[in-house]
Amino acid sequence: MILLVVLIVVLFAFYLFYKTKYFRSNRHVEKKWLSAKSNIALGLFVCLFGINHLFFISETTTSYIIASVFIIYGALFSWTGFKKYKHYLPFAIEEANNLESQK
Repeated sequence: MILLVVLIVVLFAFYLFYKTKYFRSNRHVEKKWLSAKSNIALGLFVCLFGINHLFFISETTTSYIIASVFIIYGALFSWTGFKKYKHYLPFAIEEANNLESQK
């Protein structure tokens, strides 16, 4: 289960990385694209945290309910982020190409 802990830490690092890039970006569409990437990382982080919660916390009904909520919420957040990512990717590429052609 060390793999879960490593993945949780890595996904949290990706979330912080993309949020930092989001705040530093000046392009409008790129900000939305980076926000979608950070949503994916945060959703996977929460989902894996819920899965990790299932394995290492005492086996009570409350524990299972909390872990289920984390897993479902994280999966929905990642899925929404992935749909946003796919939507904004062509616009971000176009925005980057337009910026390069203006230079």
